[in-house]
Parts: sequence; C-alpha cells; structure tokens
Amino acid sequence: MSKRIVIYPGTFDPLTFGHMDIIQRAATLGDELIVAVAANAGKGPLLSVEERTELVAAECRRLNGDGTVMTPIRVLNFSNLLTDFARAEGASIIVRGLRAVSDFEIEFQMASINKRLHGDLETVFLMASEHQHFVASRFVKEVNRFGGDISSFVPASVVRKMKGLGGDES
Repeated sequence: MSKRIVIYPGTFDPLTFGHMDIIQRAATLGDELIVAVAANAGKGPLLSVEERTELVAAECRRLNGDGTVMTPIRVLNFSNLLTDFARAEGASIIVRGLRAVSDFEIEFQMASINKRLHGDLETVFLMASEHQHFVASRFVKEVNRFGGDISSFVPASVVRKMKGLGGDES
C-alpha cells in the first residue's frame, strides 16, 4: 500500500493560529503532511518566502517534537502550479481551510481546476474552528501595521518576527 501524502498549501503571510489548527487536523488525514508555502509574489507578501517557510517549519517542528502531531510534517516552498508540485511530491490530497461561506466559491473553483489538471488529486475542505474562523492574515497584518497586539492571532515566533514591520502610523 502506498503512502498517503497530504498537502496543505498557502501563503502563510503571516502564519496564524487558524493555519496551525488546520495543520494539526490535516495531519490526521494521511501518512505524511506537506505544508507548502507558496511564493505567491502576486499577493505582495509582507514576509519573504524563506521567512514564511522558516516560521511555519519551526512551528511544525514544535508540533512534532511535543507530540501534538504524530504524523511527519515537511515544510517546503514552491513557486510553480500546485498540481505540478503535488505530482512531484507524490501527494494525493490537497487540504484547504474555509473560514466563511464566502471562501467556498473561490476554493471550489480552484479545486475544480486542480482536478482538471491532475485527475488523481482530491481536495478536502476543513472548516476553521469556531475560535479561529474570523482570523485572516490580511487582518493580522493590518492590526500589526497600526501597532495593535497580534499575540492572540499568531504564534509567539510570528509576533517576534513582525515586530518592527508594523508600528504606529500616527
């Protein structure tokens, strides 16, 4: 029997507790989880792909290290089509998180395109937990930009990284 590899792709700019919740739950769906950090320069990320990859990797090492997640997690970055990346890594499942009904339409379209490009790749949607459904990276960046406290939205490593990137605009 072949190993079931799950991919959870995203920009993770920045990594939030909502992302961490999906990572923990996605890890239960296969034998290995790849958290795929998209370069996605078109979105104008605040942090470089290398910075985002390292932040995600550090948090995933913690999850594996403290026994929170038993499934091996690899963190890689990519800048090509997700379907090509998935094929190269031998993945059969893409996990996408949904925060609200408004997320579903675009995610459904992306899943349909991915299925057309790679017929053996299934997309699984996980609903954000009730405590995290309102957290979006763009809001975290906005709060940080104006000097607000982001510590209830992101891991401490992200708070430290983002200090100095925001600041009070007044």
